[in-house]
Amino acid sequence: MTAEELHTILSRYAESQGIRLNKDRGFVMDILRGLLTNEQRYGYRSCPCRLAAGEKTLDADIICPCVYRDPDIKEFGSCYCELYVSVDWNEGTVEHRQVPERRPREKRNIR
Repeated sequence: MTAEELHTILSRYAESQGIRLNKDRGFVMDILRGLLTNEQRYGYRSCPCRLAAGEKTLDADIICPCVYRDPDIKEFGSCYCELYVSVDWNEGTVEHRQVPERRPREKRNIR
């Protein structure tokens, strides 16, 4: 699969969830390439913005879309990576703030 194909799939998926992909296409394509690299490396699309353990059970919470996406978008308008965003975030009617890491500290440095 190419990053372009993944973009089409995830765009449709995001819209079905009432959210969007970040409108900065270049930024999004970098994230998507990272997801595809991690899929080749680990066999699953772990978040490229976080350090994966390389073991699916340990990384289950950061397989994209991660379990933190929805609370991040609800509170900040975007997920941690800024891949998935609210419509308001994309339109600039919500302040773009840094999303703090919700992943528990003990899961961040598994390697």
